[in-house]
Amino acid sequence: MSGAVATRLLEAADTMSRTLAALRFAPPVAHVYDPLQYAREPYARYVERFGGTRKRVVLLGMNPGPFGMMQTGVPFGEVAAVRDWMGIEATVQRPPHEHPRRPIEGFACTRSEVSGRRLWGWAQARFGSAEAFFADWFVLNYCPLVFLADSGRNLTPDKLPRAEREAVAAACDRHLAAALAALQPQWLIGVGAFAERCARGVLAAGLVEPELAARVQVAQILHPSPASPAANRGWAEAVERTLAPLALLPPAADQIQRRVPAR
Repeated sequence: MSGAVATRLLEAADTMSRTLAALRFAPPVAHVYDPLQYAREPYARYVERFGGTRKRVVLLGMNPGPFGMMQTGVPFGEVAAVRDWMGIEATVQRPPHEHPRRPIEGFACTRSEVSGRRLWGWAQARFGSAEAFFADWFVLNYCPLVFLADSGRNLTPDKLPRAEREAVAAACDRHLAAALAALQPQWLIGVGAFAERCARGVLAAGLVEPELAARVQVAQILHPSPASPAANRGWAEAVERTLAPLALLPPAADQIQRRVPAR
């Protein structure tokens, strides 16, 4: 089964990427990056290593950050977390029409993605190893594209004009539906309000088989962006408060270690 699940996830991602490549975007979008193309090798390793089995929980992000998935191809892919905790490092190419202020340096990028550092740092503190986290959890992004203004400013998908937003959403909805069919989760948790809306929309749109759509429960956790004052006041603690009543969390890794008697 493991090979089949990973294969289905990669096929769905490739289909979405090809569909999105045919779209065109008007100003203020000046550059569009797709990490599923130029960073496909590390993304494939991520899926093959950690996405090969059905999951209990899928965390759904919005789209890549400039020093996370944009560099490594892995959702919320802060370089240190991907390389040192997940054990993934691979060649990253350069996108066409690269913005001079947003170069792709791959795993040589020295900037830290705050959102990724918070999310994967919490996962490590709570679960310990990457293998323990990914045994029942997986992380996807709803949209793989990075939209940059001429200034280099990041533009989120929800800020696109309606026609462009709907064209992007159609491809991303089909991808998420295919990913859910492969992973068969019990929970789909949006990282932020946008992702939660996308999750609910896909389940309500008839893109997922009725039995699965009825079974999947949807929730939301706070987005770890440094632009969020609430996240800056203690993102991990806020996530713990949200998830604790859902009975999805094991004992924290440091608590487990304290329970092991000294030898």
